[in-house]
Amino acid sequence: MADMDIRKLKSGTDVRGVASPILGRKVTLTCDAAELIARAFCTWLARRTGKDTLKIAVGNDSRITAGELVAAFEKGAAESGAEVFYTGLSSTPSMFMILQDKGRAYDGSVMVTASHLPADRNGLKFFTPEGGLEGGDVDEILEIAAKGVFTEGKGGVHGDYFMDEYSAQLAERVRKACGSEKPLEGKKIIVDAGNGAGGFFTEKVLKPLGANTDGSLYLEPDGTFPHHAPNPEDKVAISALKKAVLENHADLGIIFDTDVDRAGAVDVKGEEINRNRLIALVSARLLEKRPGTIVTDSVTSDGLTKFIEERGGKHHRYMRGYRNVIDECKRLNDAGEYSPLAVETSGHCAFKDNYFLDDGAYLVTEILIILAEQLKKGQRLADLIKGLEEPAEAAEIRLPINCDDFREYGKTVLEKVAESAPAISGANVAPNNYEGVRINFDKEHGDGWILIRLSLHEAIMPINTESNEKGGCEKMAKALLEIICGFEKLDCAALENFISK
Repeated sequence: MADMDIRKLKSGTDVRGVASPILGRKVTLTCDAAELIARAFCTWLARRTGKDTLKIAVGNDSRITAGELVAAFEKGAAESGAEVFYTGLSSTPSMFMILQDKGRAYDGSVMVTASHLPADRNGLKFFTPEGGLEGGDVDEILEIAAKGVFTEGKGGVHGDYFMDEYSAQLAERVRKACGSEKPLEGKKIIVDAGNGAGGFFTEKVLKPLGANTDGSLYLEPDGTFPHHAPNPEDKVAISALKKAVLENHADLGIIFDTDVDRAGAVDVKGEEINRNRLIALVSARLLEKRPGTIVTDSVTSDGLTKFIEERGGKHHRYMRGYRNVIDECKRLNDAGEYSPLAVETSGHCAFKDNYFLDDGAYLVTEILIILAEQLKKGQRLADLIKGLEEPAEAAEIRLPINCDDFREYGKTVLEKVAESAPAISGANVAPNNYEGVRINFDKEHGDGWILIRLSLHEAIMPINTESNEKGGCEKMAKALLEIICGFEKLDCAALENFISK
C-alpha cells in the first residue's frame, strides 16, 4: 500500500476508510492495511511502555467487514509478538473499560468500528489505560505503518468476552443510585439498537433491573443496517423509536449508535430527548449536586446557555468533535475549574466521574436514574427540562466541497465569511467562538444565529442555524449565501434550495 494512502486513513483520532465495495466506492481500508496498522500500533505501544511482550484486546461492532479486519489485526499484532485477546461483539466504551481491570493487565485495546457511518465503512479506534489516543498518536502509528519497520515476535490469539462484566457494572450503578435491586420493576423501556452492538442493553442491563423491554427494535446485529441508520440524530431512527414508545405505552425509549458511544432518548409522551434537550436533562441533575462548567460543542443553542446559567452553571461552547470537547473539559478541570460534563449535540457524552469516557450506555444509566427520581416525584422525564427555551426553528445544511484539498479551501471560505460578516446589517460575529464563524443576528434580521464550519472528517461545510421566529433562518441563510456564493468549488445548491423552499 502506498505511503500516502495509509496516512490518509487518519480521521481525527481514529482510522477510517471504505472497507467494502458494496456501495460502489473504492476500498481504502483493506485487510493488508489493517495488518500493517496492527503491527505499527504494537511497535508504537512497545516504545511507549518499554515492554517486549504486549497484551492487547480487540473487539468489533456489527459491521459486515468486522470479521476480516479483526482477523487481519490479530495476524499483524501476533507477528509483532503481542498476545491478542478477542472480545467479540463489543461496544467501543467497553474496550476502554477492559483496560481498567488491573487483573487483566492489558497494555492497549482496539475497537473495529466506524460509528454511524454507512455500511461500507469501517475503522480502528485505539486505547491505552490512560484513554483514547490523540490525533498526534495516530499520526505516529500511521507513519510507522508507512515506513514498515516493526517489532518482531511470535504472539498468540485468545478469547476474552468482557461484555457481561461491563453490563453488570452498569446495572450496579443504577441499583446503587436508586437503592433498590430492581428499581425499574413495572416500567416498560424500549431500546432501538439499530442492528448495531447495543442489543445487549436489554438482556444484560434493563431486564436484570426489572424492566419490561417488549417491543424493542432491531436488537440483532446486522451490519447492512436494513431499517435505519444507527444514529441518535437520524430523523427516521427517532421516528421509529417514538412510534414504538407510543404504541407500547412505554415509560422511556432509548436509541444507540452502532458502537454504543452515543445515545438519545424519547419520553413517555413521545418527545425527543436529544441534542440540546439531552444536554439540559443531564446538566440539570449534575448542577443540582454542584455548580460547574458544562462543556459542549459549537452548535448548541442560546436557550441551553440560559438554562445552564439559571441553574448556577456556566456554559462553555467549544469546537465540534467529541475528543475536542473532552480535552477542553479535562483542561478546565486541570486548571481548577470544576467541569463535570463534556457533551456534543450528537450524543457523545463524557462524565468526569467516568474517566471522561464518551459512553452511550453509561449516559443511559444516568437517564434511568433521573427517570426513577422523577417517577418518585410523580413527574415525567421531560418535566425536568421544562424551563429550556427552544428556538422557533432550526436547521442544518451541508455543502460539499468539490476538490481534493478541501481543508485548505474550506479555510479560505471561513476567512472570507469572518472578513465580510461585520458588514451584514443587524449582524455581529460571536465572541469566544472556537470553530468556524458564528454570526448573531438581531430581531429585525433573523433573531438568531448561523454557524458555518468545516467538517472534521468529510469534504463538507455544515451550516447550523437557529431562530426565535419563523422564517428567521431563511433570512440569515440569504445573508450568508451572498458571501459564499462566489466560491466555485463550494456546492451551495442545498443552501439555495433551503432558501427557496
